[in-house]
Amino acid sequence: MTDTKDETDVESRSLDDNLTAPVLDRSLVDPVYQAKAHVLNNAIQQIGMGKYQWELFVLVGFGWSMDNMWPIITSLILPAVALEFNQSKPPLLSLAQNIGLLAGAIFWGFGCDIFGRRVAFNATIGVTAVFGLIAAGSPNFAAIGCFAAFWSVGVGGNLPVDSAVFLEFLPGSHQYLLTILSIFWALAQLLATLVAWPLLGYRTCSETDTTPCTRSRNFGWRYFLIAMGGFATICFALRFVVFTLYESPKYLMGKGRDAEAVAVVHKVARKNGKHSPLSLADLEMHNEGGQQGVDAAAALKRKLEKVSMTHVRALFRTKKLAYSTSLIMCIWAFIGLAFPLYNAYIPYTLISRGASFGDGSTYLTYRNSLIIAVLGVPGALMGGVLVEVPLVGRKGALALSVVLTGVFLFASTTAKNSNDLLGWNCGFNFASNVMYAVLYAYTPEIFPTKDRGTGNALTASANRVFGIMAPIIAIYADLETAAPVYVSGALFLAAGALTCALPFESRGKASL
Repeated sequence: MTDTKDETDVESRSLDDNLTAPVLDRSLVDPVYQAKAHVLNNAIQQIGMGKYQWELFVLVGFGWSMDNMWPIITSLILPAVALEFNQSKPPLLSLAQNIGLLAGAIFWGFGCDIFGRRVAFNATIGVTAVFGLIAAGSPNFAAIGCFAAFWSVGVGGNLPVDSAVFLEFLPGSHQYLLTILSIFWALAQLLATLVAWPLLGYRTCSETDTTPCTRSRNFGWRYFLIAMGGFATICFALRFVVFTLYESPKYLMGKGRDAEAVAVVHKVARKNGKHSPLSLADLEMHNEGGQQGVDAAAALKRKLEKVSMTHVRALFRTKKLAYSTSLIMCIWAFIGLAFPLYNAYIPYTLISRGASFGDGSTYLTYRNSLIIAVLGVPGALMGGVLVEVPLVGRKGALALSVVLTGVFLFASTTAKNSNDLLGWNCGFNFASNVMYAVLYAYTPEIFPTKDRGTGNALTASANRVFGIMAPIIAIYADLETAAPVYVSGALFLAAGALTCALPFESRGKASL
């Protein structure tokens, strides 16, 4: 009986060690930081998944929603906006949006490693809501372009910041929830197309109209922006007013504020109805040369670090880290060009290809967009399942879904009628939602907490820089041919090949 109990205790300790074992090799991270991160991981694991984390799960989900919803909003209103303002180069609206997304990814992503997670977490959706509502009154194409860039500054910061915030409060046993968060990404697409169907399907000018497209006949896209801006306002209010976000304990520890990090852990424990034995001494025992970060020299060093490239250099500190960071940036960059090049113009594709099949009405276009959006929900759930399957893990699930996304794109060029095109687009949306579910979870896991915002900013910036190229290509390319589809498909296949070369597998390990 005693032997059995001892074996059980050993297995339990082994499981706990696996759950708090770091994703990155010990030689790749500062030893003092790593030792303290391991202490905090153990503390969060002991507290477990509770009320605080589940509330945060929902509120971070709002950020995931914004990231997908607003680019989709731009693509949905693009045909109507172009008709009303008689714009000969509609993709300029997407270009303005992508410039804003890049600015947001850089500012909020790098900024949250400097001024903390709380400010960025609360501000991003607020910026989106304000300029989304203002954009509904745009008097011309230049105005809507400017407002799209401004709302995208907020949108661009959601994923770099929110993924860092959520991951840093998650026990190692529940890190798979970072993948499940993509259910909000899929639901956002569903919500946007569901609202767009009645508003844009019936209150929008058509390319086949013989009368001029006036504001009074084309008010659908304005109502649509008001509805989506209102939704963003509600999300902001729930984040800022209803919920109290604590600063990340690992972020505080990385800044030398150990006492505040311990206090946050105890606050989370109390909210979850638990008790944490963590004390300040548990962290301070790992300091080298006295308490970390309280002397004047250390404070000055931290101030200077704010204007240096410290966080960036840390991600290229060793050959293996540099290889991993460079590879994940390339993957994000390829997807950043491939996804908007095809997906942002799906409404246009459905209209133009549908018209050639004899069924390109506005009503059918948005109905089909809604059907495509529905397939994203099971895709996000599938991603959450695949990442925890042994022998598959994050890397296997990512490689498989990226390649399948490219395959479905190539297959869509064989469509003989609109139903065939709809079917292939549904397959594409399912696979791409699996892809993003895994990618959004895997990326922050392979960065240390103190540099995570910067790492997320680098990958998001690579994604947005290449995303800027998509509308430029669309302006000068012939969208009525399959050329954009072939380019997108090839980029997805290339990203899938790069995924196989990633050096870290984060399944079953705690982030540092």
